[in-house]
Amino acid sequence: MEALVRRHSLAVLPGDGVGPEVIDAALAVLDAAQERFGFATDRVEVPLGADHYLATGQLLTDDVTATLREQDAILFGAIGSPKVAPGILEHGIILALRGAMKQAINLRPVRLYPGVPTPIAGLTPERCDLVIVRENTEGSYVARGSTVHAGTPAQVAVQESINTWYAVERAVDFAYRLASARRKKLTLCHKTNVLVEAGKLWLAVMEQVGERYPDVEQDYVHVDAMCMHLPVSPERFDVVVTDNLFGDIVTDLGAVLQGGLGVAASGNLNLVGTHPSMFEPIHGSAPDIAGKGWANPAGACLSMAMMLGHLGEGQAAAAVEAATTAVLAELPALAGADMGANTSELGQRIASRLRDDSAPPVKDSLMSDLATVMTGLRS
Repeated sequence: MEALVRRHSLAVLPGDGVGPEVIDAALAVLDAAQERFGFATDRVEVPLGADHYLATGQLLTDDVTATLREQDAILFGAIGSPKVAPGILEHGIILALRGAMKQAINLRPVRLYPGVPTPIAGLTPERCDLVIVRENTEGSYVARGSTVHAGTPAQVAVQESINTWYAVERAVDFAYRLASARRKKLTLCHKTNVLVEAGKLWLAVMEQVGERYPDVEQDYVHVDAMCMHLPVSPERFDVVVTDNLFGDIVTDLGAVLQGGLGVAASGNLNLVGTHPSMFEPIHGSAPDIAGKGWANPAGACLSMAMMLGHLGEGQAAAAVEAATTAVLAELPALAGADMGANTSELGQRIASRLRDDSAPPVKDSLMSDLATVMTGLRS
């Protein structure tokens, strides 16, 4: 009798600009992971993005939403084009996807891997290994607002920030779980001295949920102080939990520490398995270099590794991370024509390192931690 193969259904959203290039590279690495670790993926490509919108007028339709809901995970490239006005794709696709798939948190690791250059003088890999847990459904990004007296000197714009106990507790509980599986320290990043009411809610949730995790040390830092501490003393942090807007900002700063946006990964996680989670590099569509082969696929490959960890393929996830970071450490530059290879060639190089198992393992891999945490959530 033929042995049963673990199968995962995957929606692939290449998107715009360099998105298709980095996703093709990540899929080549995924092929190698499947060969080595004995699982399979059933893939469906979904056209979403600027070109699709300009051709059809469609953003996230009910039919596409239904297709995505049938998948185990979503691998996302990048969306954006100067041909489309700001806000249309962001709200109509990206934020709509996160809401429709009930992706409660955005998870972004900030890790400087050995041999990868950083613009922060004196920073070493031993000092930079943290994870930022960003609440993903509320805050200032819920698109609640209004403008009155438009076009007059009396124009007034109101933009709300919404924080509910339910959404904050989901994010904080996951952050505690992850901290418990790592170095057992959780830091809340907020602005409680100015955003007093929202701050009270976040602090109360931290205290109440923290009673369930007595092994995890609690810490607090204002978001402006975080922007100072992160580049100067990132070793202070293990897991950081924060709101939607603050998380968007500090994670881009974190990407600078680890070598730039091209090597930074992220995951939008549905924590209960009712809808697929979505994994994407954070570098955007970069239309100015699209088609040149100058995009570093490392962020997409590491996002794919997070996807594998989320799906329970912890060994494969850790191996993809190891192969990707080994190749990163060999590059003369992290982006552009000076990388020494184009996007596709780098994907093949990472896949080759994965197949021959020649990359040293990454110590204390987030990818394995994520597999453990997600398994615990679903049990």
